[in-house]
Amino acid sequence: MKDRLVCVIGGSGFLGRYVVQALLQEGARVRVVARDGRDGWFLKTQSGLGQIQFASGDVRKADTITRAVAGTDAVVNLVGILKGDFQGFHVDGARNVATAAAGAGVKSLVHISAIGADPKSQSAYGRSKGEGEDAVCAAFPAATILRPSIVFGREDQFVNRFADLIRALPVVPVIRGAVKFQPIYVGDVAKAVVAALADPTLYSGKTYDIGGPEILSMTELNRWIGSAIGRGAPLIEMPDAISHLMVRTIGWLPGAPMTKDQWLMLQSDNVVTGTNGLQAMGIPPTPLEAVADGWLVQYRRHGRFAGKTA
Repeated sequence: MKDRLVCVIGGSGFLGRYVVQALLQEGARVRVVARDGRDGWFLKTQSGLGQIQFASGDVRKADTITRAVAGTDAVVNLVGILKGDFQGFHVDGARNVATAAAGAGVKSLVHISAIGADPKSQSAYGRSKGEGEDAVCAAFPAATILRPSIVFGREDQFVNRFADLIRALPVVPVIRGAVKFQPIYVGDVAKAVVAALADPTLYSGKTYDIGGPEILSMTELNRWIGSAIGRGAPLIEMPDAISHLMVRTIGWLPGAPMTKDQWLMLQSDNVVTGTNGLQAMGIPPTPLEAVADGWLVQYRRHGRFAGKTA
């Protein structure tokens, strides 16, 4: 990867900062692309002199992406949303990136999708992710597609969100308690991106499900988080009929805890099918408990000075 110029679209986001850091450590030059190029400036301290660049680009505006990828050796598309304009970001945006990459003659493209991506999915999120994969493969057949399970890390909006709820509530309602996840550490996803870019002849044109070493149900995950932050609030699994009524009634409101589409996403397990892509790439998966304690201490009653049990 040394001295190769890699365009990371969405490089200022949660996953993006880890991908950028991993690429810089491998000696690559990185162009960080965000809707506002200044959003990535905090990454300057991770790089050597002249090793990092910043550009503005919106995947929904093809001309901005064409300019952003010009002159690069490889492209990574990390752009994704959990609610909003799925068609614009996940389908049209993915097509714009792949088309621009092909037009620029880049050697490799890595596209981040998600486990459960399927044009026939009952959720708009899953459908758009599946349609986005099809659009990428049509425009850039040699693309590597990575489909992670739920990604966790210090800045995530998954483990942190549950930890905040467990800290705040005397009784914690659990929606779809039996659904299973295979949480993957954000640093491992970044390693997979670098591996795919480093050897495009081996990984090009392939799609990999990637997940962590453990499979946990929603209830098991909440129970583990409660133990890790020393708060033993009772967990109550909500019946599907009640949770469905809730998301239909208030799921459309700004700040709602869950949308109807997110509820639909929880109707299927979010786990690797077949071989874990991390195994195929020789990347040891990181357990949640190996790293989460480093930031979950903020949710304990007395911070890092408190024990794990209430």
